[in-house]
Amino acid sequence: MQFEVWHYIVVAALIINIAVSIYITKVEGLNKFQKKAQIVIVWVIPFLAAIGLWLFNRSLEQEAKQHKEFGSGPQDSGPEAGE
Repeated sequence: MQFEVWHYIVVAALIINIAVSIYITKVEGLNKFQKKAQIVIVWVIPFLAAIGLWLFNRSLEQEAKQHKEFGSGPQDSGPEAGE
């Protein structure tokens, strides 16, 4: 049995889709529906969707890490704070 070029393409697509599907399940900023929808898109449109959604979710995670607040979070000391 000889491997042709399309065999390598299918194997590469499977590996990328599996890796991105696992990555999407571990993203904390998405709810269940968003995760399921993105995984379906990855499997329906193999290469472009997998790479595109991976880059998109990765950029969201990096942005969230940069905007993390220092300390215990916002403290409300205004008039409605229970004076």
